[in-house]
Amino acid sequence: MESERGLYVLMMSIHGLVRGSDLELGRDADTGGQVTYVVELARALAREPQVARVDLLTRLVHARNVDSIYTRPVEQIAPKAYIVRVGCGPRRYLKKERLWPYLDDFADQTLQHIRRLGRVPDVIHGHYADAGYVGSELVGMLGVPLVFTGHSLGRVKKARLLAKGLTEELIESRYNMARRIEAEETALNSAALVIASTQQEVEEQYAGYDRYVPERMKVIPPGVDLSRFSPPQPGADPPPIAAEIDRFLRDARRPLILAMARPDERKNLEGLVRAFAENEQLRATCNLAIVAGSRDDINALDKGQRSVLGRLLYLFDLHDLYGQVAYPKHHRHDDVPDLYRLAASRRGVFVNPALTEPFGLTLIEAAASGLPVVATRDGGPSSIVAACQNGVLVDPLDTRSIGRAILAAVRDDMQWQRWSENGIQGAQEHFSWTSHARRYLSEVRQVAGGARCGRVHLVVQENRLAKVDRIVACNLDDVLDGDEEGLRAFLERMSKAPANVAFCVATGRGLRSVTERLSELGTPKPQILITAAGTEIHYGPLLARDRIWERQIAYGWQPDAVREVLDRVDGLTRQDEAEQHRFKISYDVDSEQGPSLRSIVQILRRAGLAVRVLHSHGVYLDVVPVRAGPGRAIRHLGFRWGIPPERMLVAGVSGVDERMLRGNTLGVVVANRSPELERLRGLPRVLFARGHHAFALVEGIDHYDFFGRIRIPEPEAEAEECVEEELLQEGGASALAMDG
Repeated sequence: MESERGLYVLMMSIHGLVRGSDLELGRDADTGGQVTYVVELARALAREPQVARVDLLTRLVHARNVDSIYTRPVEQIAPKAYIVRVGCGPRRYLKKERLWPYLDDFADQTLQHIRRLGRVPDVIHGHYADAGYVGSELVGMLGVPLVFTGHSLGRVKKARLLAKGLTEELIESRYNMARRIEAEETALNSAALVIASTQQEVEEQYAGYDRYVPERMKVIPPGVDLSRFSPPQPGADPPPIAAEIDRFLRDARRPLILAMARPDERKNLEGLVRAFAENEQLRATCNLAIVAGSRDDINALDKGQRSVLGRLLYLFDLHDLYGQVAYPKHHRHDDVPDLYRLAASRRGVFVNPALTEPFGLTLIEAAASGLPVVATRDGGPSSIVAACQNGVLVDPLDTRSIGRAILAAVRDDMQWQRWSENGIQGAQEHFSWTSHARRYLSEVRQVAGGARCGRVHLVVQENRLAKVDRIVACNLDDVLDGDEEGLRAFLERMSKAPANVAFCVATGRGLRSVTERLSELGTPKPQILITAAGTEIHYGPLLARDRIWERQIAYGWQPDAVREVLDRVDGLTRQDEAEQHRFKISYDVDSEQGPSLRSIVQILRRAGLAVRVLHSHGVYLDVVPVRAGPGRAIRHLGFRWGIPPERMLVAGVSGVDERMLRGNTLGVVVANRSPELERLRGLPRVLFARGHHAFALVEGIDHYDFFGRIRIPEPEAEAEECVEEELLQEGGASALAMDG
């Protein structure tokens, strides 16, 4: 198929505002360099002849204060490249920290997009922790490799915030940091390939994670659309933005020190102002321009941006920098290349003084414009300056050394010229999108080629589920059994179900155990059985096994190694052989002496084992392949047979059932539930039933009108005015560092 049709690459960048042109970079903290990267990468990949299609999936947003293009489901941005927007939670814009409850919705909607398109992607690439989590769910259902790019990492950010004096509690309440870090761990556990921007990112940042496999990590520096960036032409008229800069300055002919970043503490614009103000020779010979997004009213910005801009204005006044510092309120996307050229034409430098810089896209843009750089030695700039030989690295916390470095750069004419020429050549040689895309595809083809045997293929022919368009699914233990009267009520209701309704039992039991128990209960044999904790799927009266599912979940499965590791853990006792299966290893957990679930997961990850750990009732533990589990199994069968999640009514009782209940399925939590399911309370498509055991199924069928037109609850409407709290004023620098 690949040789005939080419590669189909599906990328996801969920948060922020993503469109194909006039990117609103700097509008808020979520719409920054990552947006630039994913849009340009999609275009660059689509230009390659070996690629058939690139889809960039992001969130559909309906809100009064955002452009109507974000309501458009599909936007073509290049031949063979599309931005695809899918619904995920409330219609309005949400910050990334508030998207976590809705990511399973995004996964289900993505499956439906793939089903409509009629082709399974060859690779899925998740950008940032949220898309990494969604990607790990999707590859578990589709049998394709996951590529992950963190852009910025939660463990690194948490350490930085703790060092600044923030408490664990404040960090968690503000950033949902535990969920973010666990999503990153999940993505690393599932990823066949991790793409990083710098070697420092691999060796220092990812190394802090339990599932650290440097052999799977490849450094491919992002490209830059260099067609927009070029050195100034001798004798050319000043660009329009020059008037906006020069109105602040007494002598605009001086060398111009340029900084361009959103007003964020991490960008350390304060440190740059102090470096300039405290160096008398620098103040006497240069001007400083700080382009920190666009604004009409500082008070309309969020608290963090208000704070940074307020401190900058205070420093301007404290050091009496008026006439020496330009701080324009507005600039357009098209002004950014002109800003670099303006500084280069005045023999200035570009300064990136960030406390932490995952990559440093602005440095490449400056290099391509012939503008030497003075940059933080943290993160990506070290690789960029090493490749381009166009500037010097500094300690961002040492303002005196920053000032001395800038002064030396503008005073040495020969060195300035050498750095300018090196930057132009180096940017073209090392950081074009064409070179990035080709290196990317070289790595991706290796992992995509090795995954083909386990891929799902869409079922289009007549089949045993051809007349079914909805499924009632439930656990066996503590749902179907435990209350004879409730079971009779449910079976009576199912006897009146239309022919288009199938019945499915999803259980941790093995096939023999579940069929024997169903026979004891007098329950008719279901059309579908998901057994052994979501590792086996059986269809029809002959219980035909889904061999595609078994091939798919075999990815990375090392059962002997799992047993060797966990058998040595105090408080874990392996269950009877009857509970052990080819793709399931089961333990009893001593509730007093046994380790926590988090500790067990950590032990397995650090042993290099890609697995999924299912915990139920506080005392039972199932270890299954990383791509398995009941929630993934039921979506796999729905995807294969064309039954969308919103036509699946699923009832659960314990943590093993949680993923079945999340997302777009119609969930029912029985009243005799385990405590771990309480975290689902409040989700619109999860009914916490009053009925116990099978009575809850009857309640759920009525609640959702499941045998009728199907009533699908939607997220509660939230006031459009809240958008004003989520988004900042329009504008911002067009080339901001990838951020989290």
